[in-house]
Amino acid sequence: MVSERDRQSWREQGWHMCRGQFSATEVSFYLEHFMHMHAVRRRGTRSWGEYDPASSDPLKRFPRMGMMHRWDRITEEWLLAPRINETLGALLDAEPYAVQSMIYFKPPGARGQALHQDQYYLQVDPGTCVAAWLALDDCDEANGCLQIVPGTHATPVLCPVEADAGASFTDVTVPLPSSMPPEAVLMKAGDVLYFNGQIVHGSFPNTSADRFRRALIGHYIEGDARQVSRYYHPVLRMNGEPVDLGVSPEGGPCGTWIDSEPPEVVLDGVLAPAFGSAAS
Repeated sequence: MVSERDRQSWREQGWHMCRGQFSATEVSFYLEHFMHMHAVRRRGTRSWGEYDPASSDPLKRFPRMGMMHRWDRITEEWLLAPRINETLGALLDAEPYAVQSMIYFKPPGARGQALHQDQYYLQVDPGTCVAAWLALDDCDEANGCLQIVPGTHATPVLCPVEADAGASFTDVTVPLPSSMPPEAVLMKAGDVLYFNGQIVHGSFPNTSADRFRRALIGHYIEGDARQVSRYYHPVLRMNGEPVDLGVSPEGGPCGTWIDSEPPEVVLDGVLAPAFGSAAS
């Protein structure tokens, strides 16, 4: 259940943790299902990045998969799960729409993802997107847990800069003042982290010797949105019915941190078209 205190924290910090929202039995089921999906490479499976089982790059041996709900019933049922719908509805005070599913394997030795904002990719208007991030493994700093910057949900989409390709599989990041360091989010398998699409987040590499950091991720948008980036169509109500929304223009205005106390953001740029997909 989401309490009024939880709702207040969501408004102030931009994230909410539901500990143990999925049981150990459910987590085991999803792990078996998606590891099997990876092993057989089912027709219709979309991978982000090259799949090469002989590669020295862990992310080529285990590339992310996306939009599985468009053809896999189990993924669709998870994405539209009543408990997720109930949590999002309580946090947002609005009906959520579902737009994306993905599985991120993150094996030992895999790079992380540089700090970013999901709204950079989804381009929801008006409002923003929301992520539901289900941990399928225990997550800590060693195996590359999420890192978030609480409170940044109140900022606009920030202008990206080049990222460190040795540590991140994406090539862009957002610069932050030194006074706003990211915080590690420690999770147990079955926990779900909900976070606002403008909150700055990412993850470090998996430096563990033998531990995956697998996550099942859904992206949603607030029910009063009128448009979203073309990649995220068709948009679904949480009962599975399609919603006829417009397509957002590619790119848009972005902001840059300026030196002040406290730090502020000014809009001073225009984003290039945002292709790809949000993840962490």
